[in-house]
Amino acid sequence: MVSAGEFRNGVTFDMDGNVYQIIEFQHVKPGKGAAFVRTKIKNVISGAVVEKTFNPTEKFPTAFVERREMQYLYNDGELYYFMDQETYEQIPINAETLGENFKFVKENMDVKILSYKGTVFGVEPPFFVELEVTQTDPGFKGDTATNASKPATLETGAEIRVPLFIDEGDIIRIDTRTGEYMERA
Repeated sequence: MVSAGEFRNGVTFDMDGNVYQIIEFQHVKPGKGAAFVRTKIKNVISGAVVEKTFNPTEKFPTAFVERREMQYLYNDGELYYFMDQETYEQIPINAETLGENFKFVKENMDVKILSYKGTVFGVEPPFFVELEVTQTDPGFKGDTATNASKPATLETGAEIRVPLFIDEGDIIRIDTRTGEYMERA
C-alpha cells in the first residue's frame, strides 16, 4: 500500500480498478484548512492523463509494473519488434504504445518494455542517447549569439534544436526525457 503523502514521480498504484502512474505531484499546505496532494496522473493502459487531488492519508494498493530490458530490432510500418536478449523471444508492439520519446531510438538499441499483468503499455528508451546529425544549416564563423539555436534532423528522423556550432555528421548526446541537446559526444 502507498499513501498519497508518499507519492513521488513514477510511482504506480491501483485506483478504481485502473493502474495510474504519477507524472507530477505537489504537496500543498494552505494557511487555512487541511493539507492535500495535487497530482497529474496517467492511466498506464489507456494513456489518459488527469489532474486529481488527494487527501495525504488516502491509501492505494501498489501496482507492480514489470520493466524488461529488450533490444529494438526493426519496424514494418505499424508494428515495432523487440527481442528479449535472454530468451530471444520477439514481441511486436503497436506504434501508438511507444510514446513520444521513442523517436530517439535507433535499431539494435536497448530499451525497457513496461507491462502490467502481461499487457505492454509503454517503452522507455535510455535516458541519454548519442545520435548523428544528418541535416542542419551550416554555422557561420563569428555567429556567436548567446543561446542561439537552429533546427537539426537526427539519424532517427527526429528534429531538435541544437547550438549554432553543430554541423552535419556530428555525434551529439540527447536527453530522451526532455528531448533536448546535451553536448557533443
